Amino acid sequence: MSYIKIKPKKLNGEVNIPPSKSMAHRAVICASLSKGTSIIENIDFSDDIIATIKAMKALGADIELAGNRLIIKGENIFKKLDEDILIDCNESGSTLRFLVPISIIENNRVKFIGRGNLGKRPLDIYYDIFEKQGILYEYKDGELDLKVSGRLKGGEFKVKGNISSQFISGLLFSLPMLKEDSNIIITTELESKSYIDLTLSMLGKFGVEIINNNYKEFIIKGNQEYEAREYRVEGDYSQAAFFLSAAAIGNNVISKDIDISSLQGDKEVLDILEKMGCDLSITKEGVKVQVNTLKPTIIDGSSCPDIIPVLTVVAALTKGETKIINSGRLRIKECDRLRAITTELSKLGANIIELEDGLIINGVDGLKGAKVDSYDDHRIAMMLAIASTRCEGEVILKNPSCVSKSYPNFWKDFIKVGGELSEWSMGK
Repeated sequence: MSYIKIKPKKLNGEVNIPPSKSMAHRAVICASLSKGTSIIENIDFSDDIIATIKAMKALGADIELAGNRLIIKGENIFKKLDEDILIDCNESGSTLRFLVPISIIENNRVKFIGRGNLGKRPLDIYYDIFEKQGILYEYKDGELDLKVSGRLKGGEFKVKGNISSQFISGLLFSLPMLKEDSNIIITTELESKSYIDLTLSMLGKFGVEIINNNYKEFIIKGNQEYEAREYRVEGDYSQAAFFLSAAAIGNNVISKDIDISSLQGDKEVLDILEKMGCDLSITKEGVKVQVNTLKPTIIDGSSCPDIIPVLTVVAALTKGETKIINSGRLRIKECDRLRAITTELSKLGANIIELEDGLIINGVDGLKGAKVDSYDDHRIAMMLAIASTRCEGEVILKNPSCVSKSYPNFWKDFIKVGGELSEWSMGK
């Protein structure tokens, strides 16, 4: 078990925000489903993106790595496949939920495996489709060991919109390639609309047309073909949130390479920080955050769950009561994030009350050092690193390497702007 010791130091400098994981997943999938050669630039080879690359290769795409670019040829997708296809999703929920329907665009036998909490994430929406279409499947409770056999057929799909938008995206990738026309009817209020916008935007870039009827129904013509193209992945707001939040609590960090016109839902971090009293200066150089006095607010996490951990750090240092609401889905991420946020930030002196689907945070003047646990969750580890910059003592962090899931160079960037850390052993 590895540990690092983080000295409390103010950060100062510029960070090139890594490319969007959400956009990279979608670009790799669309390029792999295209005939011809696509070039995808500005790829960060996080564990989750590697899982999607390997998954599309398992389905027959030819993917070549060239620096931070991918050269993708989709001519052989679903051709020359072994009789049984193995897709290892690692811990990537996006890879799993996107690939399940994609894998059975043609008649295939596929086995999905993975690690961590992935087997606990619900897949009932797909199981219901399998039952209706006579697609064979087997799974194990509590772990990811899913076998699927058959071919997906077009038609009408009734899908709940309040579980995960990933199911809808998975169908949106798959249904245009089927012979039949299809429509997806959303039977509840649709949460995480921004992620659907990202999917529709990427499909459009690769020549696929979907009619969006006010997020209540999606109409999909069959027999469509993806068109190969070149695409550069934009910066990731869910990762930018860590350094934007660091600036909000008194660090002097400029976040570079993020698109202010982005469709990413996590761009909401800018609006939330402004509501909390931050002044944002947006220039060609990047986004700079300045603040005199932070103000408490209500933060709705329903459409931006990934930025809640680090925003809790900002709230913990904001006088007054901040409420985080509609965030129950944080309990089924890489760990129970509501529990982890409450437990670990409390060790650092934060005043947090855990609710069933949210948090109540009463601000304190400063934090203290302590020994804390990342729960092997990349966003918890990065949250604690940002919190350490306002601690009076050293922070000992367990399992820091888990940041590789989404942001492999996080610790390099943290050191680049003045963070100071060293390995720490139990014997010291």
